[in-house]
Amino acid sequence: MGKVQISMALGNYDRHWPLFSGEVQPEGIDLRAFPMTIEEIFWRQAQFREFDACEFAGAGYIVLKSKGTSPFTAIPVFPLRAFRQNAVYVNVNSGIKSPEDLKGKRMAAPEYEMTAMCWIRDFLEKDYGVKPSDMEWFTGGQRTPGRKPRVHFEPPPGVVIHPSDPNKTIDDMLERGEVDALMAARAPRSFEQGSPNVRRLIPSFREVERDYFKRTGLFPIMHVLAIRNEIIEKYPWVPMNLYTALVRAKDLAVERLRMSIATSATLPSALASVEEDLAVMGDDFWPYGAEPNRKHYGYLAKIVHEQGIATREVPYEELYVPAAYDEFKI
Repeated sequence: MGKVQISMALGNYDRHWPLFSGEVQPEGIDLRAFPMTIEEIFWRQAQFREFDACEFAGAGYIVLKSKGTSPFTAIPVFPLRAFRQNAVYVNVNSGIKSPEDLKGKRMAAPEYEMTAMCWIRDFLEKDYGVKPSDMEWFTGGQRTPGRKPRVHFEPPPGVVIHPSDPNKTIDDMLERGEVDALMAARAPRSFEQGSPNVRRLIPSFREVERDYFKRTGLFPIMHVLAIRNEIIEKYPWVPMNLYTALVRAKDLAVERLRMSIATSATLPSALASVEEDLAVMGDDFWPYGAEPNRKHYGYLAKIVHEQGIATREVPYEELYVPAAYDEFKI
């Protein structure tokens, strides 16, 4: 029997490079893995289901599972994780000096229901007492006008969300002061270009993120690896074979990072940064697997429901293919 051809779209991260190059190949699978921008992957898969497997929004997947209508099932692979205390920006004329000052302000976001936005809203409420209902929300394209939500949901009580303006970007709205603040996974272009009108809400984000990890133990999960249900039904062995290959690719990336960081990274303080992160987070700082991530992805499932985006809190045991919750022993 020949190998099963599987297409898989992934972000262009070092932990995926061994799959793109063919250095790592899953058993029994002719894998066609290719890099794409995250926004394009999510849009094409949500609209047209073009890929057999792909990186997918962590919160969006939870919403689909909560409705019982998900056309995909995940394996416990987390292509993107990120602290998001660095991802809130303010107009310098807004009067916002600290996170607490966001109360009563106009907040922009590409999509209210995005995974990164869920994590940001959670730490703003838990650590600074700023609830989602304390802000007036504006959504829309960050760099291109006309962006629309990928997942339909009803805004929770007390939360006012203005739909996107087809002629404006939220980056420009922040620059001009039409909104007071913006949260986004990508930095506003005005910030990248050094605009005097835009700054980070939390300039000392590195220290704040490390304190957050020490207090909570959470390294926020942004994305999962989702496989079309038709593939799983036809080839029930494919998910875990893909899982094994993705683990191997990630382990290779980490191994090479440790070996080369002092000489290969074009950053003066790269070695110091890595050693500091390892001292705080430990050697297994980017685990795959169901049990090592129960706290992290289970917490996301909880807050997606708490924030009114998912219709129910999806039990952790419903999130992955059944085989992901067990492992063989020799």
